[in-house]
Amino acid sequence: MRKLFVAVFGLLLAAAPAAAQDKPFDVNVGGGWTFPTADFKNDFNTGGHFGIGGTFYVKPTFGVGVEYMYHRMNGPDRTLTVYPTPNAAGGVSQLFESNHQINSVTFNGVWRPHSSGMVGGYVIGGIGYYHRAIDITTPAVGYTTICDPYWLVCYPALVSTDRIVGTRSSNDFGINIGGGVTFGHNAKFYVESRYHYVWGPDFTADKANLPADFNGRTSFTANAAYFPLTFGIRF
Repeated sequence: MRKLFVAVFGLLLAAAPAAAQDKPFDVNVGGGWTFPTADFKNDFNTGGHFGIGGTFYVKPTFGVGVEYMYHRMNGPDRTLTVYPTPNAAGGVSQLFESNHQINSVTFNGVWRPHSSGMVGGYVIGGIGYYHRAIDITTPAVGYTTICDPYWLVCYPALVSTDRIVGTRSSNDFGINIGGGVTFGHNAKFYVESRYHYVWGPDFTADKANLPADFNGRTSFTANAAYFPLTFGIRF
């Protein structure tokens, strides 16, 4: 993923000098807050992001572009019952911490109206590749159980905490759609909100091994939805 980011960044920097003379192409750089939604927000809090992209306007009102974005959302403090042995006796609540990082490359269409004023707007949407990494840490040593698709783990029976902590990742497909407002002429400040939906892996578990609070569910999905609110500049 790091090599991919370097390649995208280099491509955009190489095109930037032309952008100053050829306004059909622009580069955008920005950052802001990332708001998880739906079930995803139960596992991770509001985080931050930054991104860089470029758009080539094949028509004055329509362009095609590519954009790299990095998001990080920390999870809330969470306690799990950890047992010293796998026979489920003498359990103690222990703290587990997590964070979710997303590196995405999206390919988008951009629609904008004809405008010669200081204020403009646009609609953006497309598809993309999303590399999701989840880090889980705990000082605890022992045995516990958890089935949480957003942690990319499902162990309905007791396992060692070593099986849960660490970094897991998933390479997923997603879509995005949103819009923004621009301010200025040559260099434009922009504010943008965009909805992302990412299809993640599915998990299944034997109903007999799941705790009662799973309410009969035996299948779980790691599909994620979030809204980035971005402030940046286009030039």
